[in-house]
Amino acid sequence: MAVLGQQIANLLFIGSVYSLFALGYTLIFGVLDILNLAHSAIFMVGAFVALVLVVNLGLNIVLAFVLAMAATGVAGIILNAVAFAPLRARGASNLAPMISSLGVAIILQTVALGIFGGHVYRFPQGTLPNIPLTIGEVHVDALQIAIFLIAIVLMAALQFMMRATRLGKSIRAVAENQRAAKLLGINVERVIAITFAISSALGGAAGVLVGLSLNAIAPDMGQNIELKGLAVIIVGGMGSIPGALIAGFFLAATEVFSISVISSTVRDAIAFGLLFIVLLIRPSGILGRRALREA
Repeated sequence: MAVLGQQIANLLFIGSVYSLFALGYTLIFGVLDILNLAHSAIFMVGAFVALVLVVNLGLNIVLAFVLAMAATGVAGIILNAVAFAPLRARGASNLAPMISSLGVAIILQTVALGIFGGHVYRFPQGTLPNIPLTIGEVHVDALQIAIFLIAIVLMAALQFMMRATRLGKSIRAVAENQRAAKLLGINVERVIAITFAISSALGGAAGVLVGLSLNAIAPDMGQNIELKGLAVIIVGGMGSIPGALIAGFFLAATEVFSISVISSTVRDAIAFGLLFIVLLIRPSGILGRRALREA
């Protein structure tokens, strides 16, 4: 039972980060029906912004976390203005903005390599207290609990915003039909820009949390989680916020238990194999495509 409890604690921690990162993909796809392939680069930018604020400016990690979310939110607005809005205005196909976002991702990673080099950076010791905790026979540390709680709070806040606020209703209206939303008086371009800001802020938050948990930040840190995020939104259902949450924890569970039962060397093969089976059984994903509009 102690081993099972430990594995459950691990999957809750990992799954919360996967889900938080994947929500950024989900929001943009739900509104624009395109994949924002620059999301992994925004994830990396968030981690580096927090690192610079802590190391160079001596800020508290909590304030650095909030400012990193704000910075990546602004980056999301710029990303939309540069890589997506001009193509929307020209009526480009969905493939063009996806390629454009991939170009932005490469540019951001190259800039990060030019500034920071190919080194792995770490937060200074003591940035967050590493306090071991024991709950029954399960051993965790305060950092893992804090990251899990922060991720859950952010996801709950997003779900509340989508369901209960005017902005959330506007986002759902734009996702449903942009032309009808315009006729209802909604500023579609502003709603899309705000959606990019929220999506990127969540991606930046995930980057900071991963940087803290692994204590390793590098220009290529978004490449691995990018594949996980894409898998999560596909299995959860393209455009589905609840589906992304469920699939994020499902992916984490397959990874954690494959490591425990078999080996860490085959965890990705097992995890993606199970996700493939899920898609064979339910091609539209766990909750299907329209869940964002109904969220």
